Amino acid sequence: MNCAAMPAELLESELFGHEKGAYTGAVRARAGRFRKAEGGTLLLDEIGEMSPALQSKLLRVLQERVIDVVGSDQPVPVDVRVVAATHQELPKLIEAGTFREDLYYRLNVVELKVPPLRSHPEDIELLARHFLQRIAQDRDLVLPAELLRELRRYPWPGNVRELENVCERLIILNEGESLRLRDLPPAFAAAPAASADASTSLETWPPFPPEGISLIDLERRVIERALEVKNGNISQAAVFLHIPRHILVYRLEKFGIRRGKTDRP
Repeated sequence: MNCAAMPAELLESELFGHEKGAYTGAVRARAGRFRKAEGGTLLLDEIGEMSPALQSKLLRVLQERVIDVVGSDQPVPVDVRVVAATHQELPKLIEAGTFREDLYYRLNVVELKVPPLRSHPEDIELLARHFLQRIAQDRDLVLPAELLRELRRYPWPGNVRELENVCERLIILNEGESLRLRDLPPAFAAAPAASADASTSLETWPPFPPEGISLIDLERRVIERALEVKNGNISQAAVFLHIPRHILVYRLEKFGIRRGKTDRP
């Protein structure tokens, strides 16, 4: 259920259900999403958009495992696993007074952070081919290597949805069998490209042994080397690596690399 998709008054009825005649237009009873999900899982998308009044009612559901059906004075027990998703920083909403702190801690049992697309470019080809196959249907399209390089180079501020839209654009503007670079959106031309000089070229550093090298170890070594060059300053190292600071912090935690300086110049 997308909590931002409808007004709070309708969302309450959609989640908890209503009795016949509970309000004008309620010509028949409605079970609601919680009762329909009995024994299963209910995903509440964009939970940060939920109104304060509904937040209080959701907190009661999570604490007491009962729902209050609109137009009824008899609580209804429910057994539902709740998964909440949001693109917003809920702690900031708590500070602003628009999201309940007790509801946040009730929801935050197991927290899963989904990294942005630019932090795992190895998935771009798989996703692009999936979207191309789904959108093009019976067309057998070729994804050229130079176009794939551009897709990997782009920072994808709109994440997977933006990639899907770009794939649709490439298909619409092309009547042939091979997708074209010129059909990419103008944003690609303005996107910063990774720069390299002789001292950081992959041909010269690090040395590649004949037996090959682990890509994970290579990434770890590049990050460690960038931190050395920038004297442990994470912000400067992120700029040096052409990635957002929070992505570098994510990588440091992933590889267990000890942090040095933070935001001090």
